[in-house]
Amino acid sequence: MIPRVWAPDAHDVQLVLGENRHPLAHDRDGWWGADVDLEAGTDYAFSVDGSPPRPDPRSAWQPSGVHGPSRVFDAGAHRWSDGGWRGADVRGLVLYELHVGTFTPEGTLRAAIGRLDHLVALGVDMIELMPIAAFDGVHGWGYDGVGLFTVHEPYGGPSALQELVDEAHARGLGVCLDVVHNHLGPAGNYLSTFGPYFTGAYETPWGAAANLDGPGCVEVRRWICDSAVRWFRDFHVDALRLDAVHALVDDSPRHVLAQLSDEVAALSARLGRPLSLIAESDLNDPATISPTAVGGHGMTAQWSDDVHHAIHAFVTGEHQGYYLDFGAPTTLRTALTRAFVHDGEYSTFRGRPWGHPVPPGTDGHRFVVFTADHDQVGNRAQGDRPAASLDAGALAIEAALVVLSPFTPMLFMGEEWGTTTPWQFFTDYTDPDLARAVREGRRAEFARHGHPDASGAADDVPEVPDPQDTATFERSRLDWSELTQPEHVRMLAWYRTLIELRRAVPELAAGDLAATAVRFDDDDEPSWVVVERGAARIVWNLADETQQVPLRTELPLAVVAAWEPTGTAGSTITMPPRGVAVLA
Repeated sequence: MIPRVWAPDAHDVQLVLGENRHPLAHDRDGWWGADVDLEAGTDYAFSVDGSPPRPDPRSAWQPSGVHGPSRVFDAGAHRWSDGGWRGADVRGLVLYELHVGTFTPEGTLRAAIGRLDHLVALGVDMIELMPIAAFDGVHGWGYDGVGLFTVHEPYGGPSALQELVDEAHARGLGVCLDVVHNHLGPAGNYLSTFGPYFTGAYETPWGAAANLDGPGCVEVRRWICDSAVRWFRDFHVDALRLDAVHALVDDSPRHVLAQLSDEVAALSARLGRPLSLIAESDLNDPATISPTAVGGHGMTAQWSDDVHHAIHAFVTGEHQGYYLDFGAPTTLRTALTRAFVHDGEYSTFRGRPWGHPVPPGTDGHRFVVFTADHDQVGNRAQGDRPAASLDAGALAIEAALVVLSPFTPMLFMGEEWGTTTPWQFFTDYTDPDLARAVREGRRAEFARHGHPDASGAADDVPEVPDPQDTATFERSRLDWSELTQPEHVRMLAWYRTLIELRRAVPELAAGDLAATAVRFDDDDEPSWVVVERGAARIVWNLADETQQVPLRTELPLAVVAAWEPTGTAGSTITMPPRGVAVLA
């Protein structure tokens, strides 16, 4: 590797190799370089204008943590065996979000390989890894990473990621990486030593915003796009999930997301396989998935939190915090047929109109939906999953509404068997002042806003687990032994059945929003719900007694799945109390 680094305002930059320092020559456009070739495995760092040695902003490997030297990684050394892999377009697939550190007892990428067969048997099409970029400490969610090009060493480092992707492709599974471009974590973030990676013109909820439209932004944008292209090219990943893109404030003529989309599309054409970009956006703006040719950002798909909120609030009855506008049957109908509930309407939680309508004819598969994800569980005070408060029947209907929806469904690890292990917010900062700030900030957040599992009153805030306590992390590990228990075996079988039906029944696989309808017997206080997916039906009896539910169809339908035994189907179906059935 030829060492090069961008430091446009520096007067002196040195390459640090152990105790030795070598001056770098100033190149063009603020770049510095040396006429040496570092072998794979060499540790190195940079000193800028006499600064302490700092890791390379484009470091591929941080074996000693985010504060230590970088190490040269040869991405071409892995012998790939996925030559027959034709890729996977994320639209319409079944996704599975997992956190490497808590997915297995070992908490590593290589250990995750041992669980891939479970996901294949479940019917998953693509795994989505929560951020794996290097961050301070051993365990954390990963959204405080400080290197866009790195793989967290406790997870196994970059070679382990290549092995996981190779093994996933061998089993027919795609791989998506969750990447964070909108900010870097506070610990180990040395980018400002090198150049204007951040701007004071904008703020994000996590601090200074990335410099996407100010002086020096060309190289910052290049830094972001190069990191994304590298995951596709050198690690063979199939998709990237882009965290909180609404925090990528960019007033330039061409938004950085459009630039990234076009570059990834060009790479896809060269590689001959689909490459997907999934945006997490709070804006409810279909411009996110509109083509760049018409001024959109060109994302393949985007998350729709509104679908989660509508299902969760309707099933649980929670209406606090950002669930204020959710819970009504008509809101559930809007979410399942239009993707966005706030599409220009007033948002009570935000205190103003929000969002834009999805244009007619938009493929529903462009929206990723779920009943649980890392945020919607982990941002609760106790990190309690739906299974902690809902009975099995309620979990079964939530699963059916998502898996058989016209959208792209995503499961959160352990959801498929109704795990009761919590998913809590945990960190491992080595700086005691930062650790204290995180503890205090976490509790203050609940006191200030009131969360869905809190009353919202400042004097009645739920107990918040200490993020820095190792026990908080350990409680969040999946308990795979639950799969020996009958109730969890039954739930796993239900998820497998739903995913099989999604593949077997064309109406249930379609992304046609116009062919989806939601009916109730009463729009204010329904006793039953019917979701129509073309000719197929998902029927839910909310009542505590058996009742006849009309199917509004002249076609003969058979019960192809039911959580509890049902009657035969004709123009109506006899549904047991709190029962759910799928007809096709």
